[in-house]
Amino acid sequence: MGESTYLASQKGKMVAAHFEEAQSGGCSVWFYVRYYRVVLAMVFAIEEINQNPHFLPNITLGFRIFDSCISEMKAIRGALELLSGKKGPIPGYSCPARPLLAGIIGETLSSLTVPMARIMGVLHYPQISHSAAIATLSDKLQFPSFLRTVPGNTFQNMALAQLIGHFGWTWVGMIISDDEVGLQGGQYVKKLIEDNGGCVAFLERIHLRYSKEKVLRVFDLIQGHSVQVVIIHSAEAHVKMLLETLYTQNVTGKNWVFSAYFGISPGFFEHQAWKIMNGTLGLKPYTDTISGFEEFLYNLHPKTFPEDIFLKRFWGKAFQCQWLDGNKATNLGAEELKPCSGNETLEKKAISLFELDDLSYTYHCYLAVHAFAHALKSLISCTAGQGPCREIKDIRPWQILHNLRNVHFTTRSGHEISFDANGDAPATFDILNIQISQDGEFHLIKVGKIDPKAPEGNKVTVNVSGILWHGGSSEVPHSVCSDSCPPGFRKAAREGEPVCCYDCIPCSHGEISIKKDAVTCLKCPVMEWSNERHDQCVKKLIDFLSYEEPLGLILAIAASLVALLAASILCIFIKHRDTAIVKASNRGLSSFLLLSLMLCFLCSFIFIGHPRKLTCMLRQTVFGVIFSISVSAVLAKTIIVVVAFKAKNPSSSTRKYLGSKIPRCVVFFCSLVQVLICAVWIMTSPPFPEIDFKSYNEKVIFACNEGDTIFFYCMLGYMGLLATVSFILAFLSRNLPGSFNEAKLITFSMLVFVSVWISFIPAYLSTRGKYMVAVEVFAILCSSAGLLVCIFLPKCYIILVRPERNTKQHLVGKSQFASKKKE
Repeated sequence: MGESTYLASQKGKMVAAHFEEAQSGGCSVWFYVRYYRVVLAMVFAIEEINQNPHFLPNITLGFRIFDSCISEMKAIRGALELLSGKKGPIPGYSCPARPLLAGIIGETLSSLTVPMARIMGVLHYPQISHSAAIATLSDKLQFPSFLRTVPGNTFQNMALAQLIGHFGWTWVGMIISDDEVGLQGGQYVKKLIEDNGGCVAFLERIHLRYSKEKVLRVFDLIQGHSVQVVIIHSAEAHVKMLLETLYTQNVTGKNWVFSAYFGISPGFFEHQAWKIMNGTLGLKPYTDTISGFEEFLYNLHPKTFPEDIFLKRFWGKAFQCQWLDGNKATNLGAEELKPCSGNETLEKKAISLFELDDLSYTYHCYLAVHAFAHALKSLISCTAGQGPCREIKDIRPWQILHNLRNVHFTTRSGHEISFDANGDAPATFDILNIQISQDGEFHLIKVGKIDPKAPEGNKVTVNVSGILWHGGSSEVPHSVCSDSCPPGFRKAAREGEPVCCYDCIPCSHGEISIKKDAVTCLKCPVMEWSNERHDQCVKKLIDFLSYEEPLGLILAIAASLVALLAASILCIFIKHRDTAIVKASNRGLSSFLLLSLMLCFLCSFIFIGHPRKLTCMLRQTVFGVIFSISVSAVLAKTIIVVVAFKAKNPSSSTRKYLGSKIPRCVVFFCSLVQVLICAVWIMTSPPFPEIDFKSYNEKVIFACNEGDTIFFYCMLGYMGLLATVSFILAFLSRNLPGSFNEAKLITFSMLVFVSVWISFIPAYLSTRGKYMVAVEVFAILCSSAGLLVCIFLPKCYIILVRPERNTKQHLVGKSQFASKKKE
């Protein structure tokens, strides 16, 4: 039963005829307590105002009630009857001069309110709805005289989407009424849910006039779908058959969320259907207490309020009896019920009968009456500065409308009421939870609030622990198509499926996601890399050959030891410089070679440590020059061996080359070429330190860029040329007499030297970072050590272990023995 309410201003008191006229509008044997409670709230508000002599002095408010029977035609007819003042509506005419029509309260349903509001807008009569929430009614061009004490549908839809998002439900179904409110609101809610990352798995229409086959089709869809949460965006009348069908077919496991469009009225449904609704969440416009309303209900009785033609019907429903008027039952549809005695009392049953745990739209009807009263009060007030006093007979509807738009008052409970430019009340919603106790009692518990004006993050407040979910569970239901992707993963949509159905793909190397359900992964900064879980960027490892790590420390120790060995051999040669074997090996050139080898070992330290501009410039150039000096010294020794053999005969012309001049020239000029190469290298394209981000993902390489690599390979090539020439000369002179058998030692040492550096090139090119440096240091140490060991250790053995062989006679004797054997 919907209600269109008439308000009138007149002198005198209320008369019973107003209720009697309403009786003619009856259209159904159905009787729903919540609709009747709205009527009672209006009556209570009018009596409250009339009993206050200071509020509207000498003015009494009256009313008429029309039942629209959820029919647009009857709603329009009732509105026209109110405007014309006749039982037969006369469009455009207002026949009685008095009482004055102050305005209309209603309708309950938006679909019936719209045509009424169009008529009221044309005639400039104010209309306040306590329930209609369709967004279209906020358009003041189409509905200039319409106001409402509930928020518009836009706010309701936003609140519904926020509630869904608050619980993390991304996979929901929707049932909407097949009318303008359901279609517009349903599509808007769907869009908001999808904008927040959710998906609506299905959106089905429902209507009370649908055939049973259509309702069963919707039932089959709900039953067979995987969604755990279904939104009902419809008036309760449209889904009554569907919910009762779900109960009869024992469909469980679905959690329902009702929009504010749904009137949560337990009396409207069969008791069995309550089990389907148990655990349901619903939205209702903010509701406050109505002071004195409960006491008003306690005092209701058909004998004390004989003019209330609805009361006897309610009484019979409440006490399962029937009032008899002669031989005729006053309770339509009541059969074989005991007669009502009149001794029944409502005091103990009023709370459960009137469902006072949720006043919802009853409260907003109460506010609508008070809004009209405050508008009238402002019109008849004689406050200075607010215009002249007006007689009640001179007030016009458009004047009441003007004052209604500007009305602002506070209820006795402290709730402030006003209307915005669109005629809408403040947008605040209560979150309600339907809880059915074990003894079958219906309870509607307030568990939260949605306030769009609250600070971000506090717009939705819910007492989750106070919610009883479907099946008696206290755990929040889980309704998603795909589980959340943890940090370190990103969502990858499945082809042909909604965006809420996705796979979780790990982030690529160097990318992270730090929150759940990330759509994309974030690249780490240049100096950072993703950890193993790909949920955090960590600093990349700094890669260079340092003294702090084992590899660098081992190479440094090895370089120190072999340098110390070279220094020790040099000391041995200096100490035994006058012995035969030292003299035979050209002690000056040997000492120079030992000194250069010692520098070769020590130049390894330039390669270890953090690359800097100076060390990068010196690394290869110092190494190249010192090694060229060493190899030049070996080449000079080889040449001296050959010249010494040729100058064996005292009369030979080659004896003039046996001095120190030739070795010095060989070392100087051979080294000079390498010095020139390195000088040009430094001047044109010097090596420099650089950071390499590309070679390895998880670490940053601090290395020396060699500049123009042509110079690097020219340096190595020239050093290889010297080594090759020295090797060939030594190899060709390996069979010279025993006194000059140093050629064999040089041959073997150069063989080791060349082998090391030939192996070095591919190993050097195939490595990066500290291992590339380590390979070069290893090659330096091995090649230098090869020269040191092969050339000088045999001599040290003779000097230290076999001193009897360190004589000129032994060397000469050995030479002669070798000559005879050859002959």
